[in-house]
Amino acid sequence: MIFTKLFGTKSDREVKKLAPTIQKINQLFESLHGKTDSDLINRTQELKEFVINSRKEKEQSLPKDMDRKQRISEILKSEQGALDLIMEEAFAIVKETCRRMNGASWRVSGQEIIWEMVPYDVQLFGAIILHKGKVAEMKTGEGKTLVATMPIYLNALTGRGVHVITVNDYLAQRDAEWMGEVYKRLGLSVGYILNSMDNSQRRDMYECDITYGTNNEFGFDYLRDNMALHIDDKVQRGHAFAVVDEVDSVLIDEARTPLIISGTIDAPV
Repeated sequence: MIFTKLFGTKSDREVKKLAPTIQKINQLFESLHGKTDSDLINRTQELKEFVINSRKEKEQSLPKDMDRKQRISEILKSEQGALDLIMEEAFAIVKETCRRMNGASWRVSGQEIIWEMVPYDVQLFGAIILHKGKVAEMKTGEGKTLVATMPIYLNALTGRGVHVITVNDYLAQRDAEWMGEVYKRLGLSVGYILNSMDNSQRRDMYECDITYGTNNEFGFDYLRDNMALHIDDKVQRGHAFAVVDEVDSVLIDEARTPLIISGTIDAPV
């Protein structure tokens, strides 16, 4: 108890450590007010090219005879470094886009919604935590769906796709239509996977920069891809970065039920 009073909790120390980063994001956010919508789209493409080129340059610089696992590790490390360099600007771009969307309305899951959200500092903090691959715990109504838009946008700049894992088809479609407007205004493509979709539709959705879906749909598509006899029968294009909504439900409750694909076999005569 005395130790906690003197040094604060781990969360308190983490917040204090990230305070300068959040201040820099807000400074960049203020500097973007004078930019046009086209400027933000163009800057998104420039940042995307920077990350992709960083990855390619690292890949070309490595010895061809390097161990495959080590090679992949070095390439991903370089990509992560590039993302960390642009994180503050990327988060500021998302926050500015949210500000510009205030008062805009569109239909989400058949209902008209009005956008009234701009990330607060606590949400910026949560976004940084998610980008670092950690769990961010937030109460209902504290805006965790909005928090996720920032690391999702940032990691979509790799060009390798981001998966957003939700607990049911309704939320997958709703969030893709709701939060997806942020990404679309910045020139990124957004899709969602539903149980009713065929392989052609799924392949198109996975080609998007950001794809929403349930853990079951992502999991079964992965299993079916591993059973495919021809590459054209596969629907997924790889696995780079994922944000898990309701992580306790998906990784604990749902994980107790294994994903199994079964089929008939010819019995011996």
